[in-house]
Amino acid sequence: MKKIMFNDKYGLTQAVLDDRKTQTRRVIKCPREFKGEWVAGFNIHIRQSDKKVVGWPCMYDADEREFDEGEILPRYKVGEIVAVAQSYADIGIEPFAFCEAAWRNKMFVKAELMPYQIKITNVRIQRLQDISDEDCLAEGVVKIVHSIPTKAPQYITGYYPSMSLKEAADKLGWGCAYSTPQYAYADLIDKVSGEGTWKSNPWVWVYEFELMK
Repeated sequence: MKKIMFNDKYGLTQAVLDDRKTQTRRVIKCPREFKGEWVAGFNIHIRQSDKKVVGWPCMYDADEREFDEGEILPRYKVGEIVAVAQSYADIGIEPFAFCEAAWRNKMFVKAELMPYQIKITNVRIQRLQDISDEDCLAEGVVKIVHSIPTKAPQYITGYYPSMSLKEAADKLGWGCAYSTPQYAYADLIDKVSGEGTWKSNPWVWVYEFELMK
């Protein structure tokens, strides 16, 4: 069984366990070499009739010739059961068999020891900025409706990149929310994957999943 890691600093692992996050986007990375040859990049084939992506990314050489069997495959497949990585400290395993660093670092955990799993229900490819408002919410963006105390009730909808960031904003006494799900998700992906990720608009794997219960 494989494992998958979600960002803990912004509460994304907990969002998965709370069933508030059912999608994740991972930047498609191209290997430097394929069968001993240098890889210059990869192509995404798009069907002209409906503009849908066809097949998986295909690597090409310095002359822009695609390699035979040069597809870049997704890490996870539809129907696959994947363990949600949590540190041994978080799931209550005693530290006697581990050094302190390994006990608290979920990079080193064994998938079979993890208490929670997800099932991959769909895998697709898209440009990062093509994410829909609905999918932003499936990524863990939090929608909040604020009421304004007026004679006639009024409401304003705002969006936070994650529940942990909303809670942090509440504690600080400011409720600065984004006006659209995309703005909130752009902030989240830059925090998780590095500043400039949203602006660079890379091709990404879109993994849709459900929490196993």
